[in-house]
Amino acid sequence: MKKFLTILMAGTVIASPGLAQHSHESEASGDKKPLWSQADEYYDPDEMAEARAAVLHHHGNSPYWFVMADRLETQIHEEEEVLVWDAQGYFGGDINKLFIKTEGEYSFEDDEIEDAEIQALWSRAVSPYWDVQAGVRYDVEPDGLSHAVLGVQGLAPYLFEVDSAAFLSENGDLTARTEVEYELLFTQRLILQPRIEANFSAQDIPEREIGSGLTDLDAGLRLRYEVKREFAPYIGIEWQKSFGDTADFIEASGGESEGTAFVIGVRGWF
Repeated sequence: MKKFLTILMAGTVIASPGLAQHSHESEASGDKKPLWSQADEYYDPDEMAEARAAVLHHHGNSPYWFVMADRLETQIHEEEEVLVWDAQGYFGGDINKLFIKTEGEYSFEDDEIEDAEIQALWSRAVSPYWDVQAGVRYDVEPDGLSHAVLGVQGLAPYLFEVDSAAFLSENGDLTARTEVEYELLFTQRLILQPRIEANFSAQDIPEREIGSGLTDLDAGLRLRYEVKREFAPYIGIEWQKSFGDTADFIEASGGESEGTAFVIGVRGWF
């Protein structure tokens, strides 16, 4: 008899949570709103809403911003020096962001900005590592031309950073650009960064000295030392070459279609 009572009490204790849960599920299946958690049964709804907002705020459901100058460098060629910048920043959440990108080139020899562009893009995450981006690009120099932009940005397998976009200008010209970077860590602070940038055009654009097909390719190596994570000076070398009709346009105007530059610059973010 004693053994039977012991088994009966143990069974009652084990079954109690299940019976309670069954009771709540039964209530949820009726007209009442389904429970977000069991705590809703015991705490004030306003307190629960405030607690949920705090949890979501500290676990990704809040906007944040980031700005990075990936390249701010002087490129030293045989006959000229140019200042090159390539920066981007964003504001938003995990899924949707507003991206601002800018890059350009300033000639010390001619004391003028030769190329400068700025992009405003809506960026939406479509997977844990990839964003689809769409927006507008405006070329401040050389000709004040506007473009529609559609592209992707993310992290490919083996940690290759990829930024690729197609541009449709207001004149109807279609071009594209792909940038691929990789970071090879010699130490936690000394990092070698191979980088390739390729540009393409669907048609000849003589007024911009651009031919159809692969127009130009930049391939560089940059060795940086992160004094702080947010600040890293670097040195490097970059090979630059134009192809096809683009090379013909450049050479016809007296320029060089191929060259190598020594680079020195800083990379920073905050």
